Amino acid sequence: MSDIHLTLQITALVVLLVLSACFSMSETVMMAANRYRLRSLAAQGQRGAELALDLLGKTDRLLGVILLFNNLVNTAAATLVSVITLELFGNERWALGIATLLVTFAILVFAEITPKVIGANHADRLAPIVAYPLSALLRTFYFAVWFVNLFSRGLLGLLNLKSKEDTSTALSVEELRAMVIESGQYIPHKHRSMLLNLFDLESITVEDVMTPRGAIESIDLSDPEDIVRRQIATSFHTRLAVYDGDSEHVIGVLHQRKLLGNTLEENFSVDRIRDLLARPYFVPADTPLYSQIQFFQENQQRLGFVVDEYGEILGLITLEDIIEELIGKFTTSTPDVGDRMHWGEDGSVLVDGTSNLRELNRRLELALPIDGPKTLNGLILEHLQDIPETGVSMKIADTPIEVVQTQDRMVRTARIFRPRIEGAGQ
Repeated sequence: MSDIHLTLQITALVVLLVLSACFSMSETVMMAANRYRLRSLAAQGQRGAELALDLLGKTDRLLGVILLFNNLVNTAAATLVSVITLELFGNERWALGIATLLVTFAILVFAEITPKVIGANHADRLAPIVAYPLSALLRTFYFAVWFVNLFSRGLLGLLNLKSKEDTSTALSVEELRAMVIESGQYIPHKHRSMLLNLFDLESITVEDVMTPRGAIESIDLSDPEDIVRRQIATSFHTRLAVYDGDSEHVIGVLHQRKLLGNTLEENFSVDRIRDLLARPYFVPADTPLYSQIQFFQENQQRLGFVVDEYGEILGLITLEDIIEELIGKFTTSTPDVGDRMHWGEDGSVLVDGTSNLRELNRRLELALPIDGPKTLNGLILEHLQDIPETGVSMKIADTPIEVVQTQDRMVRTARIFRPRIEGAGQ
C-alpha cells in the first residue's frame, strides 16, 4: 500500500512540474508575442489571437494569474518533495538538503529555463493557443488575481511607476525602421528598401536630390533661331528651362509637346515659344522631400527650380527625382548615364563633377559625406579649399579621388577609385 502511495506522490510531483513548465512557457510566450502579428490574425477572425490581445491589454492581470498559479505549483512541488523525503529517509537533514537541491534543479531545468526558451522561439505560434486556458483561469479566479494586484498596484504607486497600459505604446520612426529591417522574409528586399527610403523623406531636402544648375538643360531665346531650334529638336527632356540673355533669370518652362509639329517647320519662331511658356515654379532649397510632394500635387506641378535664401537658382527638382529617391533609378535623361557609373576592371570609375553625392554613394556603395556640399565638385573644392589643377589626388572618407579635368573654376571630371577593404590581402 505504501508503494502505491509513493507512486501517486511521485506522479503528482511530475504533474506539478509539467504545470509549472506550462505556466512558465505561457509567461514568456505572451510577453514575447508580436502584437502586430496578433492584430493581423485577429483581423482575420482568429479567436485565439483576439483573446491574446485582450490579455496583453491588461498586463497586470495576465502576469497576476500566471505567477499566482506558477508559484502555487512550485511551492506545492517543493512541499511534496519534502513529504516524500521524510517518508523515505525520516528526519534526516542530509536527505532534506539533497532533496531541496534536486527539486530546485528540476524546477530550473524542466519547469523554467527549457519551457521559456521554447516559448521565446515559438511565441507567435503559441500565443493564440495559450490564450484560451489563461483567459479561462482569469475569469474563474478573477477575485483572487484582483486581490493580489491590489498590493502590486499599491507598490507601483509608492514607487511612482505606471503600468504599461497607462503609458503610450506608439512606435517612433526609428522603431518602425528597425521593424522593417528585421522583417526578413516577410517583406521582399525591394519593398523593404522602398519603405526605408520613405522613412528618410523627412530628413532629405530637395537640395539633396536636385539636378545641379550646371547640369540643367536650357535654351536661350537671345540665341539665333536655328540654334534654338536645334537645341529643342535634340533635347533629351520634355521640359526645358528658358531664359532670355540672362542665365540668372528664368522666364519660363517650355513643354516640348506644345511645340510638337512646329519645331522643324518654317513657322517656328522665338515669339511662338514665348507664347507657350509656363510660369516657372520656385522651391526653397531646404524644403523636405515629403513636403515637396504635397506642394507638387497642390500646385499641379512636376518641375521646380530650387533657389537659396537670396533667390539664386541652385538647381532643378522634378517629381521623377523624388520617385527615384524612393524606388531607385528607373529611367535616365541622357543615354548611357547609368551604364557608365560602374567600377572598371582597374577598380576606378570616371564621373562628372556635377554628380550628386547621394547618387554616387548609392550606385558605387561609397560613404562620401553628404551633410555639406551636394555634388562631387563641391566636395572636392571644400576639401582642398582651392580650385585644383588637373592630376591632383586626394582621399575623402577613405575614397581616393583624382581630378581629371577642370574648367570654368570647377571640377568637370574626376576619377574615383574603389576604397580598399580593411584587412583585404592580409
